[in-house]
Amino acid sequence: MTHTIAFFALARPTFDVGLAQEIAQTALNQLTVAGYRVIGPGARLVMDAAAVEAALADWPEEPCDLAVLLQASFADSAMAQSIARAMHAQGIPLLLWAVPEARTGGRLRLNSLCGVNLAAHALARQGIPYDYLFYPAGDEAALAKVDSLARAGYARRILAECRIGLLGQHPPGFDTCAYDQAELARTLGSQVVPIPLAQVLQAAAQVPPAQRQEALAHLARWAPNLDELDARATAGTAGVYAALRELATARHLDGLAVRCWPEFFTELGCAACGAMSALTEEAVPCSCEADVHGTLTLVLLQAISGERPFIADLVDVDVDDDSAVLWHCGLAPPSMADPAQGIQGTVHSNRGLPLLFQFALKPGRVTLARLHHLPGQGYRLVVGGGEMLSAAPSFSGTSGVIRFDRPAREVLDRVLGQGLEHHLCLVYGEHRPALAAWARLMGLPMMDLTATPREFLPPDGPVKKFDM
Repeated sequence: MTHTIAFFALARPTFDVGLAQEIAQTALNQLTVAGYRVIGPGARLVMDAAAVEAALADWPEEPCDLAVLLQASFADSAMAQSIARAMHAQGIPLLLWAVPEARTGGRLRLNSLCGVNLAAHALARQGIPYDYLFYPAGDEAALAKVDSLARAGYARRILAECRIGLLGQHPPGFDTCAYDQAELARTLGSQVVPIPLAQVLQAAAQVPPAQRQEALAHLARWAPNLDELDARATAGTAGVYAALRELATARHLDGLAVRCWPEFFTELGCAACGAMSALTEEAVPCSCEADVHGTLTLVLLQAISGERPFIADLVDVDVDDDSAVLWHCGLAPPSMADPAQGIQGTVHSNRGLPLLFQFALKPGRVTLARLHHLPGQGYRLVVGGGEMLSAAPSFSGTSGVIRFDRPAREVLDRVLGQGLEHHLCLVYGEHRPALAAWARLMGLPMMDLTATPREFLPPDGPVKKFDM
């Protein structure tokens, strides 16, 4: 994914314009070499209101993920405010960049930090959110924050345009999967598209044999043992895959929240899990039990990371071993499988019907996340971190043994003590800085399940600013 950054280099003619120009060019080169698509004035110094007006008048009508205001030299806050207001109106996150000054004993050539200080205060007075950098142009540390903020801005756009297909209603007693469409739209801009489950089941049942065989061959790429399973049931799952794939395309759906039981078993004689696993692998994240917020969290993780996510239950904690098991019936994306152990097609552990994918999750760094919601308290972003260990499957289906960044007992106490939902989402890699930037951009409090006790905050505490 190539992110788009608007770049403005602010300066004042009474300071060292030559040095300011050099710094602007260095910063621009750094962003370009890093793979960002840069729009706006670029390295051309913006030094008065007319230049700001011209830059905004020529603004391209295309999505933008982040606006960088480099204070190439001192300038008062007027130009920064004009640009910030225009960016804020479009929901584009703002980054103020100040550069250090060489202490030469002579002329103060740039005074960049003071210019950013003026801009920060002006934006704070107007309630316009921003972040800041204080690094030399070209410093690799600057790119880390740019990356987090650009990913956050991209995720904001994706969720604001997101359409989640809700296939049926969540099972009775699964209040963790409830949602409020009006509050969801106000907070994130996302839309839920309810689709009657009977319509989905009928479409799956009516998939022509040739299309069903094509889908079955597609699923067999990941599980070579499909011919060992009940042929009628695996063909049923292939029909479910074809129907859901067509539905997502026709209705422009970015993710699916599926009531996966009991109807797929009782009416179609097969499991939906294998079909949902394949769709998640193909960038249409799916959650079971019609968990709308779970699917939205999957979409968020996919937008932030560019990787395929997984929704799971926390099903076991071993205090002595300091590990836990994240599991689900068999809908993790196949790319998460441990290559040393492989993938097998299997049957649902409770229903005895295929098709599910069974494998152990591969070892590596993972980030946890969940859009947590309580009536009257609104949304909060829950995150966490840990290492997925190399281990044999703990249970049938898809499962992984994780060692959290904090003791497993402590994480369990937080999950249960705070009344969090039973579904947690995960993706490989360390993505908490970008998730924290997204939470700040959306005005959401954030809880880190694996923070130290001093840093951990309950839902009614103040918003924690993650150290980026």
